[in-house]
Amino acid sequence: MSKVLVGMSGGVDSAVAALLLKEEGYDVAGVTLRTWIGSDGEDSRCCEIDDARETARRIGIPYHVFNRVPDFEEKVVRPFIDDYLRGVTPNPCVLCNRVIKWEYLLYYAKVLEADHVATGHYASVTRLENGRYTVRKAQHTEKDQTYMLYRLTQEQLEKTLMPLGKYSKEEVRSIAEKAGLNVASKPDSQEICFVPDGSYADFIKKNMDGELPPEGNFVDEEGNILGTHKGIFRYTVGQRKRLGIALGYPVYIKEIRPDKNEILLVKDDDTFCREIFCRDLNFMGAPEPAEGDAFRSQIKVRYRHPGQYAMVERISGDRVRILFEEPVRAATPGQSAVFYDDNDCLLGGGIITSA
Repeated sequence: MSKVLVGMSGGVDSAVAALLLKEEGYDVAGVTLRTWIGSDGEDSRCCEIDDARETARRIGIPYHVFNRVPDFEEKVVRPFIDDYLRGVTPNPCVLCNRVIKWEYLLYYAKVLEADHVATGHYASVTRLENGRYTVRKAQHTEKDQTYMLYRLTQEQLEKTLMPLGKYSKEEVRSIAEKAGLNVASKPDSQEICFVPDGSYADFIKKNMDGELPPEGNFVDEEGNILGTHKGIFRYTVGQRKRLGIALGYPVYIKEIRPDKNEILLVKDDDTFCREIFCRDLNFMGAPEPAEGDAFRSQIKVRYRHPGQYAMVERISGDRVRILFEEPVRAATPGQSAVFYDDNDCLLGGGIITSA
């Protein structure tokens, strides 16, 4: 009987993942990585320990808590703040999955002599004919979470189970309710776990070192000054609301220029582009292409993006050029471009540097 260590956040998804694996005959243990404690002393939505402990008790499995707050601060929170201060929009969950969740789940799996780790992500781990491990999109695409997983390594995936890939959210809640789990009707978290109120600017102001970036100019494509922004860390590409400027017509952020402390505004949502560049690459289902090689893929440029076809060309050691067949909206520096094949398997991805 294989032993599996399930990462438990205190939510319904990880609870049901643990329950399903136990019902399949695995020797299951639950673990929560404490990663963040808010200013009010409360745990983040990714590590609500009381709920996770009670869930483990009801399922009848051992449960452990390990403190990784300093690592999370160093490897996730600091880069998140630094990215916003230099005018890019990060996705900390993508980074956290690789360098915190899987890194330490696998570490504690060795300590506790477990064969596998498991999570409540809506995705499935699969091994392709080429021998490489990847993740396949969830059968119910409205909950698919593969976009957040593209930075996982082959070594991490080889040891990973994801039992929720074929279930809808409604089915997961129904399973939890029938099993009498305490979290069956617990609402989903909609924000980044360490910014529960959704105010990134306020979080950065409270937690950064040094001075905030100064105010600067909103400009149009001719360089005309349209107004004053409150600091580039408050904005993101594609944004229309809460700009603090009234021009009598809708405008959108097309580009943030930290070198000039400018933000480019355009009319009529003219934020579409055909070409983007990415760095910090990770190839999952596909082996790394050689410089100059290219392949066609479906590309998602944000979590809720349905995906569009493009050619991906390796142009240097850690950079690709992506040319879309149709223009894509608001490809945002700091976010990820994630590559899929026609069977909904993840090929790889990288961080967008420019569009």
